[in-house]
Amino acid sequence: MTRAFFVTGTDTGAGKTFASTVLLHALRQRGLRAVGMKPVASGSEPTPEGLRNEDALALRAASDPSPLYALVNPFALREPTAPEIAARLDGVQVELPPIAAAFAQLAAQADVVLVEGVGGFLAPIREGLDQCELPRALGLPVLLVVGLKLGCINHARLTLEAVQARGFPVLGWIASEVEPTMLFPDDYFEALKAALPVPCLGRLPHAPGGDPATLTRHLALPPGFPGA
Repeated sequence: MTRAFFVTGTDTGAGKTFASTVLLHALRQRGLRAVGMKPVASGSEPTPEGLRNEDALALRAASDPSPLYALVNPFALREPTAPEIAARLDGVQVELPPIAAAFAQLAAQADVVLVEGVGGFLAPIREGLDQCELPRALGLPVLLVVGLKLGCINHARLTLEAVQARGFPVLGWIASEVEPTMLFPDDYFEALKAALPVPCLGRLPHAPGGDPATLTRHLALPPGFPGA
């Protein structure tokens, strides 16, 4: 039976994709077939094969088996802005049924499916449809990625509160060092561990261009985590 979970972040730029690629490699190193999915992605570039998004391509590259791009990213949007706005500019109506169909195909070929959100947990992806309806429609627990930067404690607590208030199981959280010049990162990390009443799965260093397969040592997946 395929296991799956939804990765959300404290905000845009929190390090969701980076953490997701490391997670995929961690699952693969446990002998699992693990694939990533980015249902909605804004900031996509035209290619001979169609629109392609950098985050979705990174998830696909970290997956094994390597799925079709159309399954990884059913809705690729051109403009690098909020998905609701990007979809409107493209004249695209984001709907849940195509996402659910792509997810089902990925689940049929993998042991674990990691579904990465776009922006924050409550970001609208179209009028009347918020991001949080994606994991609800797919029946997924949530993993939170916290970008270590000024304001992250408040953002993390608010996001976790929003997730739990909507009844989602929370697998835990991962810290991602997104600002190499941040002051007192160790103090922030310890404060987050004290403030968030869910397991901490690790702290990823700032490593632009780093090989995610070698960074799995920074994670510790707890019992009960999909694939652990």
